Amino acid sequence: MSTEKIRILLVEDNSADAHLVERYLRDSPGGEDFELHRADRVGAAREWLSSSVPDVVLLDLSLPDSDGLETVMGVLDGANGAPVVVMTGQDDDELALEAVRLGAQDYLIKDHVTAPALTRSIHYSIERKRIQEALRDSEERYALAVTGANDGVWDWNLRDESTYFSERWKSMLGWEGETIPSHSDEWIRRVHPDDLRQLERDLESHLASETAHFENEHRLRHRDGTYQWVLARGLAVRGEDGEPTRIAGSLSDIDGRKKTEEQLLHDALHDALTQLPNSALFIDRLGMAIAQAERRPGFLFGVLFFDLDRFKVINDSLGHSVGDRLLIAIARRLLGFLRPGDTVARYGGDEFAILANDIEEPSDVTRIAERVHEELGRPFDLDGHEVFTTASIGIALSSTGYRRAQDVLRDADIAMYRAKALGKNQHAIFDEAMHHRAVELLRLETDLRRAVDRDEFEIYYQPIVDLDRGRIEGFEALLRWRHPKRGLVQPEEFIPVAEETGLIVPIGWTVLEQACAQMAEWKRELPEMQALALSVNLSGKQFSQPDLLERVEQALTSTGLDPSTLRFEITESLIMDDAEGAVAKLRRLQELGIQLHIDDFGTGYSSLSYLHRLPTHTIKIDRSFVSRMNDRSNHGEIVETIVSLARNLGMKVAAEGLETAEQLERLRALDCELGQGFFFSEPLEASAARDLICRDPRW
Repeated sequence: MSTEKIRILLVEDNSADAHLVERYLRDSPGGEDFELHRADRVGAAREWLSSSVPDVVLLDLSLPDSDGLETVMGVLDGANGAPVVVMTGQDDDELALEAVRLGAQDYLIKDHVTAPALTRSIHYSIERKRIQEALRDSEERYALAVTGANDGVWDWNLRDESTYFSERWKSMLGWEGETIPSHSDEWIRRVHPDDLRQLERDLESHLASETAHFENEHRLRHRDGTYQWVLARGLAVRGEDGEPTRIAGSLSDIDGRKKTEEQLLHDALHDALTQLPNSALFIDRLGMAIAQAERRPGFLFGVLFFDLDRFKVINDSLGHSVGDRLLIAIARRLLGFLRPGDTVARYGGDEFAILANDIEEPSDVTRIAERVHEELGRPFDLDGHEVFTTASIGIALSSTGYRRAQDVLRDADIAMYRAKALGKNQHAIFDEAMHHRAVELLRLETDLRRAVDRDEFEIYYQPIVDLDRGRIEGFEALLRWRHPKRGLVQPEEFIPVAEETGLIVPIGWTVLEQACAQMAEWKRELPEMQALALSVNLSGKQFSQPDLLERVEQALTSTGLDPSTLRFEITESLIMDDAEGAVAKLRRLQELGIQLHIDDFGTGYSSLSYLHRLPTHTIKIDRSFVSRMNDRSNHGEIVETIVSLARNLGMKVAAEGLETAEQLERLRALDCELGQGFFFSEPLEASAARDLICRDPRW
């Protein structure tokens, strides 16, 4: 298998859209296989293409130096044969048709594009280009072969139906050296029934002077009973009255070419591994189902789109060959229970799609989903390995009123991710709420990317109090987003999206650098702040960055902040995802002088065998336990247990979410060292936090 990356030239002047494409490619399965280059004008694209040949061009139609079909022609002219995929905000069927006629391989609407749809379009465009080239090469080879071959000759007397067949004509059909009757029936009766009517039409058209010459491809029965493809060409001889008296011509053996074309067509429309229909054939059949639904009131169909849960684990642990055999076995099981009129396709990777045609009611599709769960729930025996897998299935029903195949697949894909959110091995039916949620998330992600570019983030500071002394011991830096239209956006609204898209990494570095700079400034200006500590949250994606230590050292060096002043708050899940690797990284941070706190303790999964080995200074009790310390639940005992555990491990304890004097007194009674919450202060802007210190409050 080739390890070369797919080179993509993105012609796009909108930075937000370009970032979105980059994220889609990076987050897709096999995202490391793409190499993305960008030009923001047609002129820049043509200049890049003059010295480089990409595997595919992604093209926006509206650019500063070109617009519409002019853009398509300008890029196609310089693309050196590379496939061009139009990706635009213009949802215009006529424009799309013209773009494809000019030579574009696909036409995508930006608002409807998803990561899977984009990567599938790229792979399909490259593959279709390869198939077209292979077919053209095949046809050229065939033309050369025919030139050097001896064709069979025939001469048909139309008045008495007597016909001459040359030896080459007879040898093509296995009758070399044999005598066959000289009658036209000897030809006609050997024609495949499916081809006979078209042959008669073509003959009649030429004899009626409607065509300049006769030409027809059809199958003739060989002496051994098989059929082979031939090309018949001929020209009528006419009398003085213009009526045809005879027709003569040649018969060429094109069986090899036709079978090659059929194989190429099959390969273009089927998955090489499982032999199931591929995405191109599935979309074609889905389009036919949509057309049928428009013609036939009451006609219903459903699409199930799913991928395998934990397939990567199987590949990584047992090898790709076992993974391939699993996909083949799954394909066989799916084919084993589907109705003859249904279609199951391998969409790519571990993704499958099922088209359930002509269903009676939606429950028919959910029963298919349940059967998929049942079939995948049975073990697969692969070379002595007993393998289990499950699937998350998204369902889209035609009752929604679809007009395009891409919209059905988009909604089934959205529903699949909803099924994953339900806990995997589930199925979910698409509804409009899912679509609105997907649109909102996409809008939020786009705004978030712009916020990074426009520096719309602010840092608030919440005091951390020494409970024994009742004085501020430090501050936690908390991120806020000042949206230009929505105002202040709370972290719980955008942090999950930032985590999912990877934007949390650049955002996290910005928080670290700005918070360190602010604390260093305070310490230079205010003697009373010399002993204060700064707590900064470290995300899992930041923690996994290979340059973590370098970025932290750079922030400390550039701001002049004493490392002993800084402490990182990390979650249990971050540690437990790779406990051995986490211990090593944490020790390196500790060697810099930085303190380490375990945040939200008690809400994740902890391993005591690792906990005592971690170079952490403080356990931070989650607010959910603190807020319910005084009710009748056992949360008070949990807090007491965590404090006792920390004591035994030689760690301090901090409690977050402290809101009442009663909670404060109980925590003091347990000898909990630190507290944080609205009882002391809400998170403050930098100037307000500075004023709070100057007032020297006590609790």
